[in-house]
Amino acid sequence: MRRSSTDESTYRRSPSPPGKEPGFARGGPFFGLHANPGPKAAQARYTSPKGNKYVVFYLDLSFIFLLELKRCSMARGCLQGVKYLMFAFNLLFWLGGCGVLGVGIWLAATQGNFATLSSSFPSLSAANLLIVTGTFVMAIGFVGCIGAIKENKCLLLTFFVMLLLVFLLETSLAILFFAYTDKIDRYAQRDLKKGLHLYGTPGNVGLTNAWSIIQTDFRCCGVSNYTDWFEVYNATRVPDSCCLEFSESCGLHAPGTWWKAPCYETVKVWLQENLLAVGIFGLCTALVQILGLTFAMTMYCQVVKADTYCA
Repeated sequence: MRRSSTDESTYRRSPSPPGKEPGFARGGPFFGLHANPGPKAAQARYTSPKGNKYVVFYLDLSFIFLLELKRCSMARGCLQGVKYLMFAFNLLFWLGGCGVLGVGIWLAATQGNFATLSSSFPSLSAANLLIVTGTFVMAIGFVGCIGAIKENKCLLLTFFVMLLLVFLLETSLAILFFAYTDKIDRYAQRDLKKGLHLYGTPGNVGLTNAWSIIQTDFRCCGVSNYTDWFEVYNATRVPDSCCLEFSESCGLHAPGTWWKAPCYETVKVWLQENLLAVGIFGLCTALVQILGLTFAMTMYCQVVKADTYCA
């Protein structure tokens, strides 16, 4: 059945006024469908108010602040760990220096200038060496302890420089010793023979005690051999400490009752036999110093980093 023209006209849409679009063209719904908005509508929809920009800026600033705060707390945590490690290390360092100093003072008080063998360096005794070494170690440990507990950059850098100078000095002496071993041997023997002439003289108690103990303990006589003492006494005579069986004035007896081994070579062989222990001691000393240098520089960098982040 066909519709009439009158029925069809009832469903016909009237023309839109000029300059106006139909409802679906303006973006209105038409049977559940949405048409694409025009350029003005799109611009109006995606234009954000200015207040949103400030909100985003504040959020970004807060996020950056939280990151910096976390980084600062991490730097402080690392600094505290290194601080207490370095303090413990330097405390042990300082206590070791106190022990060495105490032994040196005890030797100086009870044994006089014990183990003074060199006539060229009369002050180079075991007691004096221990006192100087202990004092220097105590000073370095004290600077390290105060620098660590106070987190003072100047003291930490001073500790690092002092320990580095000691390490370089020891390394240089070891290199020179191995490079000029033959020359050092000749000079040492010549100086020791010169020191024999001071044996038993007033004011040289340390040298006299040192030679007596060495010849008794190592069962040797003289620097190169027992004839070295003939030039000292201007006679066929040696100290009583050279005798196989000690007795009063036994050095005036026949050479058959004296030790024949040279003291210089005997002590040198003993050092070579114990070279492993000497090497381990030197290696441990170097490792302790390297550890101290590492702690000092690490803490110095951590203090600088903490001051930079948390200032």
